[in-house]
Amino acid sequence: MNTQPPKFSRRSLLRATAVAAFAVSGSGLLAACASADGDTDAGSAKGKASATNPFGIDESAALDVVVFKGGYSDDYAKFDEKLYAKKYPKAKISHSGITEVQTELQPRFVAGNPPDVIDNSGAKKIAMGTLVADGQLAELSDLLKAPSADDQDTTVADTILPGALDAATFDGKVMGLPYVFTVNGFWYSQTLFDKHGWTWPTTWYGLTELAAKIKKAGIAPFAYGGTTAPDYFFSPLMALAAKQGGVDVIKAIDNLEANAWQAEPVKAAAAAIAGLASSGYFLKGSEGLDHTQAQTAWVQGKAALYHSGSFIENEMKAITPDGFDMVFGPVPPLSADGALPQSALHATAGEIYVVPAKAKNVRGGKEFLRIMLSKKAASNFTETTHALTVVKGATGDKDFGSTALGSVLKAVTAAGDDLFAFRFTTWYADLLTTLKSEIANLLAGRIDASEFLSKMQAKADAVAADSSITKFKI
Repeated sequence: MNTQPPKFSRRSLLRATAVAAFAVSGSGLLAACASADGDTDAGSAKGKASATNPFGIDESAALDVVVFKGGYSDDYAKFDEKLYAKKYPKAKISHSGITEVQTELQPRFVAGNPPDVIDNSGAKKIAMGTLVADGQLAELSDLLKAPSADDQDTTVADTILPGALDAATFDGKVMGLPYVFTVNGFWYSQTLFDKHGWTWPTTWYGLTELAAKIKKAGIAPFAYGGTTAPDYFFSPLMALAAKQGGVDVIKAIDNLEANAWQAEPVKAAAAAIAGLASSGYFLKGSEGLDHTQAQTAWVQGKAALYHSGSFIENEMKAITPDGFDMVFGPVPPLSADGALPQSALHATAGEIYVVPAKAKNVRGGKEFLRIMLSKKAASNFTETTHALTVVKGATGDKDFGSTALGSVLKAVTAAGDDLFAFRFTTWYADLLTTLKSEIANLLAGRIDASEFLSKMQAKADAVAADSSITKFKI
């Protein structure tokens, strides 16, 4: 399976950045309408193929688009729909912006009437592993081989950052399009830091010293959303483990290897996160907040640091005070002599778009994705959301006046090839469910690091031993 952590080359990254869940547990809930062949467009509306219509779509066929309306909202998708409508004016396009993908779309999958293209994202997305195991998704090799929307002599695949498709690749088949290049780390107000003379640390010990200063100043060092997104704080745990022991530590967890959760770098990382709780560094009541409430408390100055992906600026732009000057800080390593440098980043290609195999207009769904991968669409996304896409060369060196985007560009440039990601949360719904509950317990101080790791190992072992669960490997 080609799902290695992203291997973006330094050159492509510099060029791109300078230019550029609760889920169904198991596969039985969708199996009733599973396609016998998930990579065919049979049954989809069909027209005549041409150089400008490589999939042979029916130009008058309706297109049903469903987008997760989360941190990036859904205005960017409406822009892309206008591009589609301009090219195919006879096509009626329906648009739905939703927040609970699984809840709203599972009945449509079961009924055999899914949308033509879906942004399968958010806390309540449908697990990709479930969709793939049930044959629900159209395979996208023909999309990648098709000419790009910008240049007939360049394939779609050549416009996408190397490694960006890994999160949606199963047993060598690309089953979805991760659209957004997301960097994960801590976020803070540069204005607040300047006021107190604080600087971003280069070691975890330095971060704990900073947390003590922040607490002394009468501000909670960290906030988190305990009811909806406690797993946001699992990212720094894995970042600490990877920086200490290398990406093989993550690979072992993804591959459900025996005792992977008991590796020394993972133990040290879990202990470090538990130490934040035992030191009283979390905003009181965080365990009872959802992520929006926690983020609101953060931008209101009740907490100094919040861990999240680079979607955070757009998600909070409506209430972030003027002069906040949001900036990004990479997770500091446990030690200066770890396997990866301080600048290494947990970076993922996410916001995965899929085309259901049983959709009425599979070809139109793929064409919509091809249009999304045009520079015009990608540039609009970054300008309106201040987040990067997987499209090379999309936005020049513009930060569009965003301190957040500017700081991300600098961080990615500094990281170079030192990027890593984990996949098990996408592959195994049951393991993600356990992670959400147990990381919440760890952050609230209800369990210690040892108990957290034991519970995660036990669940991973159970998943590994369950023959009814389709397994994937890096």
